[in-house]
Amino acid sequence: MRKNIKLTALAATATALALGLTACGSSSDPSSAKADGGKVDESKPLVIAASPSPHADVLNFVKDKLAAKEGLKLEVKEFTDYVLPNTATEQGQVDGNYFQHKPYLDDFNKKNSTHVVPVVNVHLEPLGLYSKKVKALSDIKAGQTVAVPNDTTNEGRALQLLAANNLITLKEGVGTSAKLSDITDKKGLEFKELEAATVPRALNDVDAAIINGNYALEAKLSPAKDALALEKAEGNPYANFLAVKDGNQNDPRIQKLAKLLNSDDVKKFIEEKYQGSVVPAFGAPATS
Repeated sequence: MRKNIKLTALAATATALALGLTACGSSSDPSSAKADGGKVDESKPLVIAASPSPHADVLNFVKDKLAAKEGLKLEVKEFTDYVLPNTATEQGQVDGNYFQHKPYLDDFNKKNSTHVVPVVNVHLEPLGLYSKKVKALSDIKAGQTVAVPNDTTNEGRALQLLAANNLITLKEGVGTSAKLSDITDKKGLEFKELEAATVPRALNDVDAAIINGNYALEAKLSPAKDALALEKAEGNPYANFLAVKDGNQNDPRIQKLAKLLNSDDVKKFIEEKYQGSVVPAFGAPATS
């Protein structure tokens, strides 16, 4: 996300989007309480905000192939940025979202005083280093420019990937919160910070770029085939999950969707469609 976007502008934009979004209704069922103290009308569609790919793809598979069997009406609203899905969830304009990982959500909640919480992990998109100008890591030399996402958690994640491949050296112990100022040896590289969604469009203007998995897919890049370097899936803390405003975790519709998102059918869909570019990562999200 761009750090200079004002929250008031975001709120206004999200409010405008609300005209096209369906919020939860009310019900006489006392077991279906909402975060605002109201009741859930389980007959109404569950509206989930999602990035186009792979998140909306997975949700649309659930909608088309699995939801009816569980008595779930599912609507998918696509967003192309990393801010509005959370603000829309916080304000009740959607019932939940599916686009982010825990480090990003923790940072977002802290900075924006929002109360969005994870429900269930679904998949991992390995972050990758791409280039249209070089064909191997060894071809990246001093004087070249690398684009990185400018939001706090994804930039730290990007720098860790570069450090793991000996392209830079970072201060000890900085972890995923690493910033450009934590680089102790740039090895002659220059860096361009960009909003994550715009990084693929910069590939022609830089020598290499760190691109989030979903945006790589949208740009017709195959992380498994095209990346010069790719995050390892094992032990990776960046699983993407279904999230809701705190208090709505027990909405029966959310529970049905969580179950379906961790089903064998979804596992098979992810593995067959993405061929390792996106991998299943089911289970409970990290608590810290």
